[in-house]
Amino acid sequence: MATSLNDRLTSVLERYVEPHLGLSLAEAGALESVTAGPHGPVVRIVLGFPVGGYEATLRAALDAELAAAGLEVRPEYVIEARIPTFVADARIRALPDVANVIAIASGKGGVGKSTVAANLALALAAQGARTGLLDADIYGPSMPRMMGLQGVRPTTADGKTLDPPRGHGLPVMSIGFLVDADQPMAWRGPMVTQALTQMLSDTRWGPLDYLVVDMPPGTGDIQLTLCQRVPVSGAVIVTTPQEIALLDARKGLQMFRKVGVPVLGIVENMGLHRCPACGHESHVFDAGGGRALAERYGTTLLGELPLDGAIREQADSGRPTVIADPASPVTAAFHAIARRAAGALAASAIRGAVKMPTIRIEGES
Repeated sequence: MATSLNDRLTSVLERYVEPHLGLSLAEAGALESVTAGPHGPVVRIVLGFPVGGYEATLRAALDAELAAAGLEVRPEYVIEARIPTFVADARIRALPDVANVIAIASGKGGVGKSTVAANLALALAAQGARTGLLDADIYGPSMPRMMGLQGVRPTTADGKTLDPPRGHGLPVMSIGFLVDADQPMAWRGPMVTQALTQMLSDTRWGPLDYLVVDMPPGTGDIQLTLCQRVPVSGAVIVTTPQEIALLDARKGLQMFRKVGVPVLGIVENMGLHRCPACGHESHVFDAGGGRALAERYGTTLLGELPLDGAIREQADSGRPTVIADPASPVTAAFHAIARRAAGALAASAIRGAVKMPTIRIEGES
């Protein structure tokens, strides 16, 4: 009996490796059906990351896969997102109505982590994901300014939970909403941890596909405690290319791995600089450090961002680049970073939770 056209289509498409997942459509369980439609075959694909702005690219890639296999048919594609819930440590209970928590971290301050966090959250939302943003940098909260929410305060309907302000459509929570902007946060580690866990649990976030958390810089007790108390799904490490930043970025990467949190990839920030006056290009902070770090530790370089004064100006004005200049190459880079990070997280969910390390006391039998 001859193999039907739909069976041949299925066989070819199942082998296609989706680049953001690093898995074939069969391995990802993403090829939901191939059926007969009124005008030919209908292929339904369900991916675990937002697909807004990606459908045309994927359709073209699948058509090329079919053509390479000698199939001239061009099916109708129905491409949807179904974002799964994933918590790296199954011992930590997921937040109500929050499917995934993505930590944006750095080993040191001054590498543009908060700018990346804000633009990453906005890019995920622009791609169709329900996204929120938590400013976990207690000592230097910047999200009220970056998201155009200076002077805004959360509201409460029941006196127990907070309704977060919304910046550019996203629910945003920060200690900066709750204290005077000039007040120093002279808090010890346990107070910081308590404040952050309360902001997480007492904020009415959802429903969200992703909660992007702008982590405090560093790899000390506060960061470690947060990783062990917050239901983190995956982490993105932000660094600049120079060696001094990479040294600290390595520590951040290793910290997440030691507590069983998948590192979704590396973002290299402040790389190539183009002089606005003469057009000369130079790598002020060296070049290639992020790629070398990703290769050394077996993770992904999610993207490289330039050293561009406009990015800083847009964030300071309360309109991050993804909002202020949606057609720019920098915004395209943020979208690519967001999709790669979301794809890596979906792949982690497919593969299952990362096993936590077993702590063994020396000398035990």
